[in-house]
Amino acid sequence: MLFDTELYKCQIGFYPFFALLLFTFFYNPNPWLAPFSVFEFHHHHHHHQKLKKTHCLSLSLCEITAVSKCCLFFSSFINQAMEESEEHHGSKECSAKTRAFKGINNSPHKHHYYQHHHPWLQYSGHYGFFNQNQFQSYSYYPSLLPLPPPIPLQLALPPPLSQNHTFQPKTHLQQLSISNTKFPVSSMTPAAQEGLQWRKSLPSKASDGIKMRNATKEALVVARRPDSGGVEGPVISLLANHFLVKFDPSLKVYHYNVEISPNPSKEVARMIKQKLVESNSGLLCGAHPAYDGRKNFYSPVEFQNGKLEFFVSLPIPTANTGSPFGEWNGFQQKQNQLKVFRINIRAVSKFDGKDLSSYLSNESDDWIPLPQDYMHALDVVLRESPMEKCICVGRSFYSSSTGGTKEIGGGAIGWRGFFQSLRPTQQGLALNVDSSITAFHESIGVIPYLQKRIDFLRDLTQRKTRSLSDDERKEVEKALRNIRVFVCHRETVQRYRVYGLTEEATENLYFADRDGKNLKLIDYFKDHYNYNIQFRNLPCLQISRSKPCYLPMELCMICEGQKFLGKLSDDQTARILKMGCQRPKERKAMIDGIVRGPAGPTSGNQAEEFKLHVSKEMSPLNGRILQPPKLKLGDGGHVRVITPSRRDRQWNLLNSHVFQGTRIERWALISFGGTQEQKSNLPKFINQLSRRCEQLGIFLSKSTVVSPQFEPTQVLNNVTLLESKLKKIHRAASNNLQLLICIMEKKHKGYADLKRIAETSVGFVSQCCLYPNLGKLSSQFLANLALKINAKVGGSTVALYNSLPSQIPRLFRLDEPVIFIGADVTHPHPLDDSSPSVAAVVGSMNWPAANKYVSRMRSQTHRQEIIQDLAAMVEELLDDFYQEVNKLPKRIIFFRDGVSETQFYKVLKEELQAVKEACARFPGYKPPITFAVVQKRHHTRLFPFEINPSSNQNQHFDENIPPGTVVDTVITHPREFDFYLCSHWGVKGTSRPTHYHVLWDENRFTSDELQKLVYNLCYTFARCTKPVSLVPPAYYAHLAAYRGRLYLERSESVAFTRSSNIISRVTPPKTTPLPKPSENVKKLMFYC
Repeated sequence: MLFDTELYKCQIGFYPFFALLLFTFFYNPNPWLAPFSVFEFHHHHHHHQKLKKTHCLSLSLCEITAVSKCCLFFSSFINQAMEESEEHHGSKECSAKTRAFKGINNSPHKHHYYQHHHPWLQYSGHYGFFNQNQFQSYSYYPSLLPLPPPIPLQLALPPPLSQNHTFQPKTHLQQLSISNTKFPVSSMTPAAQEGLQWRKSLPSKASDGIKMRNATKEALVVARRPDSGGVEGPVISLLANHFLVKFDPSLKVYHYNVEISPNPSKEVARMIKQKLVESNSGLLCGAHPAYDGRKNFYSPVEFQNGKLEFFVSLPIPTANTGSPFGEWNGFQQKQNQLKVFRINIRAVSKFDGKDLSSYLSNESDDWIPLPQDYMHALDVVLRESPMEKCICVGRSFYSSSTGGTKEIGGGAIGWRGFFQSLRPTQQGLALNVDSSITAFHESIGVIPYLQKRIDFLRDLTQRKTRSLSDDERKEVEKALRNIRVFVCHRETVQRYRVYGLTEEATENLYFADRDGKNLKLIDYFKDHYNYNIQFRNLPCLQISRSKPCYLPMELCMICEGQKFLGKLSDDQTARILKMGCQRPKERKAMIDGIVRGPAGPTSGNQAEEFKLHVSKEMSPLNGRILQPPKLKLGDGGHVRVITPSRRDRQWNLLNSHVFQGTRIERWALISFGGTQEQKSNLPKFINQLSRRCEQLGIFLSKSTVVSPQFEPTQVLNNVTLLESKLKKIHRAASNNLQLLICIMEKKHKGYADLKRIAETSVGFVSQCCLYPNLGKLSSQFLANLALKINAKVGGSTVALYNSLPSQIPRLFRLDEPVIFIGADVTHPHPLDDSSPSVAAVVGSMNWPAANKYVSRMRSQTHRQEIIQDLAAMVEELLDDFYQEVNKLPKRIIFFRDGVSETQFYKVLKEELQAVKEACARFPGYKPPITFAVVQKRHHTRLFPFEINPSSNQNQHFDENIPPGTVVDTVITHPREFDFYLCSHWGVKGTSRPTHYHVLWDENRFTSDELQKLVYNLCYTFARCTKPVSLVPPAYYAHLAAYRGRLYLERSESVAFTRSSNIISRVTPPKTTPLPKPSENVKKLMFYC
C-alpha cells in the first residue's frame, strides 16, 4: 500500500525529525560533520571516488531499529512528494490511470533529479552494491558497516525501470516485507548499465539460469528475417486457423499476486475466485479479474489497496484421517463442512500494451524482446472463460459440449476438445485455435475398469473369489495409482486419490473403532451400510499416503475428467488417431464451431473488459507452391532422370532401379513362433523378395548362409538365450553377416533386445517383419522392405539430379562440402520417473548427394531436453565426415527437432556453443553455422481457399494443400526467420505443415534459398518414394533416438520394477549409459 499524504501530516514526531537529521548527517559535505558521519567520500583523479571507513556509530538495537524505520519513512516521503507534485490532485484509487506501483519510475525527470541532488546515490554504483562481473543476476552485497538492511537494498535497485517492468516473485525486497514502500531509484555506473542492457536483450523466460561467458560484448540474438519473404512458386490462396486479436495498447493491466491458504486444488481455487469477486465488488472496484488458476490476477482497473486480505468459506468436505474409510468426523454424511480459506492479494506491477504494439509493428530495426508480461496477461484473459467451463489439460480444453466422446478400449475414452494459444504474428496478435483429442480414464466402477484395463481380470465378475498374486497385485496397483475415485455406498462429494493397494485381502483387514475395539472391515460395511462385500479376496484401495485408510474396490467409481497418463496400447492409439482424422472441410467446420461455441475463447465477457476483440474468421493469406526437383534413379548402370509430376509428388520404381543398390551375399533368416502353414511359406517369401530386390537394382542372394532358423516365441523373453542364438548364426557366416531377417508371429517386447544385441553385441543389421504381412506379399510391401534393407546395408534410394551447388550457387560449391546435421531427444513416457532421456545426432557423410547419414546416440539425465554431450557427438561426426570426403565441411546446417518455443533461447545458447566447441577442436576451423528448429507438434493448419468472383462465394475445397506449399507471411513471426512448409501429401485427415524457425544463421540464407534447400532434401529420404513431411536430418535423428530408447528397454522384470515406482523421487537416478553400436554397424544407417 502506498503512503497517503494525509498520513504524513499526522506523523509529526520523532521519526520525521530523526530522518531529517540522518539526511543531514549523511549528505552534508561540510567538514565539521566528518567525525560524526558513517562514510566519508574522497574525490580522486577523473572524479573516481574511494570509500574510506571512518567512525562507526555505536548504536543500540532500539536505535538501529529507529534508524531503519526513519530511512524507510524518509525515502517513501521523498518519493511520494515528488509523485504528488507531478500528479496534482488526480484520483488515486479505482482508476485505470493511477500512480505507479512500488518501485516503478514513470518519469525520466525523476532519475535526473536524484542523480544531481543526491550525492550518495551518485556513488552507489561504485561501492559494492552491484556485482558488476555477473550482470545476469543482481547480487546484493552486505553493507560495509552495520547499517539497517533497507538502506543498501534501496541503493542496489536497478536503474529507472519502465512502467512495463514486471517484478519477479520472491525478490530480496519482498522477502524483507517492505514491498509496499517506494524507494528512491539509484544511478548506476556505465558498466552496470551495460550489463543490464545485455540482460534485457533476452526474454525473461529464456534467460533464467543461463550463464553467458562474454556477456559484456556479445549477446545471442535470434536471427532476423533476411527479407520480406520468398517469391518463388505460384501463389495459392489459403486460410489459417489463426484468429486476429485486436487490443488497446493504452489499456493498463494491473498484475496482482494471489496466495490462498490452505493450498486448494485447481477446481476449488476457481470456486474461491468466483465467490471472492461476487462478494467483494467494492474492494475490487467492480473488476472481474482474470485468474490463471495459480497465483496471478490480472485486472483492467486498480484495486482499492495494494494489499488485500479476504476470508472465503466454501462447503468443502474434509476426510477424517483417523477413520480407515475417509468418513467424516463430527458431521452427518449428507452435510458439507464449511472450509475457510485465506486469500492475500498483493500488487506486483502494472503495464500497458505499447511495447507489444511496437514489437508487432516491427517499426524499429533494433532487436527488442517480446513483452512476455503483457502477452501472458492477455493469454490468461482469453483462457478465463474456457477454464470455467471445461477441463484444462495443458493448453487444451475438454468438455461434453466440445465434440463428444468415444470409447477407445482398455478403460480409456477419447474426448474431443480444443487447443488455443495466443501468438505474435506479422498480422498482429493472433489466437491459434485447433481441435484436439486426448484420452481420459473412463468414469466407471473400479471393478469394471480393471476388467477393461487388465487382460487377466477380464472374467473377474464370474470369479468373485479370485485373489491376486504378488506380480498381479503390482500390475493392478500400477494401473490405479494416482487415479481419483469417489464412493457409491454413501452420498458425498468427497474425492480420494489412490496411493496404492493393501497388502492383505479385504476379508483379512481389521481396524480399531473409536472405543479401541477391533472390527472386521467386511462386518463394518454389513452393520453400517447393510452391504455384503463381494470381492473379498481382492485388496482394498489405500487412499492415504501415510496412514491406513481403506476403500473396497467394488464401492469406488473413477472420477470423470482425468487424463489417461499411462502408455496407450497400439489399438488405443489407432482408435484415438482415427477420432482426430478429419478431412480439411470437416476440421475447418469444427474449428469455426469452437470459436463461436458456448465454451470457446470468445464465449465470456472477460475479453470485453480488457478491450480485446477476437475475430471469428480464419486468417486469409497467400502461400506459394515450390516446384519439385528432378531426381536421379538407377537404370541398369545408367542414370535415369524423373520429375515427380503426380499431384501427390510420388514416383514409382516400376521400371527403375534405386540410385545405388547394394550386394547382399551373406544373410540369414530366423523365425519366432508362427503356425506350420506360415512357416511353410518362407521359401516363397525368400524367392519373391530376392526377385523384387533384383528389379530394384539390389542384389539379394537367393540362398541364406545357413538354413532358416525356427525358434519358439519364448526365446524373445530370454535375453541370454536370444544372444546365444544370434551369435551362433553370426559365427556360421564367418563373423561377417551382412543382414538378418527376423520373422515374428506378432509384435513382441523382445524386439528391443534383438535390436540391441544384433547392433551392439554381435555386429550386424537386421530387418524385422510379421507373419501376417507375409500372407499378402504385395509388390508394394516387398518394395518397401527392399528399400529399408538397401538403406541399412549402405545403399541409397534416390539423389537430386540438379545438385545442391547448382541450385543454390551463391552458397554451395562442389569443391566446398557441406554437412547437414539433425538432432533430437526422446523422453520416457509420463509415468516413468527414472529412465534416462536419449539424445541422437546424425550427420550427412557424402557431398553433394547428402543422402547417407551416420548417427551418434547418448543417454542423458531424465527429461533433460538440452543435449548434454553434443560437442563430443558433433566432433565425432566431423571426424567421420573428414574420413569420407577428405575435407572438413565448409558450412554446417543444423536442424534441431523437438524443441518448444519456451526453450529456443536456452537451446540456442547452449547447443550452438557446443557445436562451436566441437569445431574448435580442429585447429583453425570456424565454419559458418545455421541453426534451425524443426517443429511438428504445433496446431497451425492450412486450408485451401479460393475466391470465385462469378458466384460471389468463397469456395473451400475438401482436400489438403499440395506438397511444396510454403507460408512465410501473415501468420509467421513478426521479426524472426521462420516459415511453414508442407512438403508431403496428406493421405488421411488434414495435413500438418512443418514449422522451421531459424535461430542462428551465419550462412545468411535468403528465404527462397533455405525453403528450396529444405524442400529438396525432403525428396531424398531413403525409406520411401515420395517427399516426407520432415527434413531428413531431423527425421533420421528421430529414428536414431527411438533406437537408443530401445537399447534401454529390457524384456525381463528389471523394466517392470523400474517403471512401477511411486512418482515421488526428488532427484533423477544415475543415467544408464547406452551400449555403443559395433564397428561393423556404426557407419551404416541401421536405425532406418
